[in-house]
Amino acid sequence: MTAITRPFVETKTVPLGRRIVAELVGTAFLLIAVVGSGIMGERLAGGNVAVALLANSLATAAALYVLIEWLGPVSGAHFNPLVTLAMALRRDAAWPSVIPYVCGQLIRAVAGVAIANLMFELPLFQWSQHARNGMGQALGEFVATFGLVGLIWSGSRIKPAAVPAMVAAYIGSAYWFTASTSFANPAVTIARTLTDTFAGIRPGDAAGFILAQLVGAIAAIVLFGWLQPETARSK
Repeated sequence: MTAITRPFVETKTVPLGRRIVAELVGTAFLLIAVVGSGIMGERLAGGNVAVALLANSLATAAALYVLIEWLGPVSGAHFNPLVTLAMALRRDAAWPSVIPYVCGQLIRAVAGVAIANLMFELPLFQWSQHARNGMGQALGEFVATFGLVGLIWSGSRIKPAAVPAMVAAYIGSAYWFTASTSFANPAVTIARTLTDTFAGIRPGDAAGFILAQLVGAIAAIVLFGWLQPETARSK
């Protein structure tokens, strides 16, 4: 197997089935890290929300870096429907791969939440009661997704070797500088409605997050496609 040299860029030398399985594994592990570290952080923090969020953000950032380095050579390590769509628009992912990728991401995100819940002896699924609503939260998701998609769009072409660390650092910091704690991923958002823990989101609030994420991704693609036109051309 020939490894890709640019994370998030699909390689056609790897059979589609293997790429999909890599996306399944990576997305599941991402949600296990997000939800599991949220549960552990909350339990150990003794009611200190800042400490719990710090644990959650550090674990998520570290897991993202490892997963991108680990599975990027197989699938591109998208783990996010919006990243898959952005790469397809730029022809760095084949359109026939989009539906299998996105479906796999959604299914395994839910599975990752179930595994995290079970590890901590919680119900398999439980609707979250964690309120995350309002314009500030929506703006936070727009900002988080705009930055993430813009970073991947540019970085995967201009500075590919640095992208895993850049994505991990960006998401880890965005936990703190956005009001929403930076979901920036529709699959993650949907899955997190199914855990009534620190990382959860009420089902009724998820639609607003996903809409803001979609708008943020579109804005990033338009702006960085114009700002750095060399990143918009297929090579």
